[in-house]
Amino acid sequence: MAKIALGIGSNIDREENIRSGIEELGKCMKGLRLSPVYESPAYGFDGFPFLNLVAWGDTDQSLSAMIDLLRNVEYRHGRERNASKFSSRQLDIDILLFDDNVGTFHGVTLPRAEIMEQAYVLKPLADVAGQVTHPVLGKTFAELWLAYSGDTRQVWQSEFQLERPLVTDE
Repeated sequence: MAKIALGIGSNIDREENIRSGIEELGKCMKGLRLSPVYESPAYGFDGFPFLNLVAWGDTDQSLSAMIDLLRNVEYRHGRERNASKFSSRQLDIDILLFDDNVGTFHGVTLPRAEIMEQAYVLKPLADVAGQVTHPVLGKTFAELWLAYSGDTRQVWQSEFQLERPLVTDE
């Protein structure tokens, strides 16, 4: 089993797509833990605000298989295959961490740089895996959030919260 952290976001039919995406992830992850849901403005383009959260858990899938599986979940939720990086999303799922892997694997760079660049990634990661150590920086995600020098006003806890339990065995 590998530990995996996923950043999940949506700014189109946000609540419906987040709920549906989490249900699909529950089929390929064990001990699924979910951070609170946060809201943040769209970055790099004009669009509705995003809902963001982090899912943390275990998977028996390989990294390559998870990359394919997550892309297919996004496509089933209406993501266009050639969508611009800075565009609205029904569902966006990014692998943030996969065990302690460091480097680029199948086109995915781990740990994902956005962890240290965006409050909407680091804050929920610190909430759900605060005592886990960043595989490059050697500090816990809770420590990294406390020291974060970016604009923390650009992320706030959403009124929308998932009704599903924080920890699942599914």
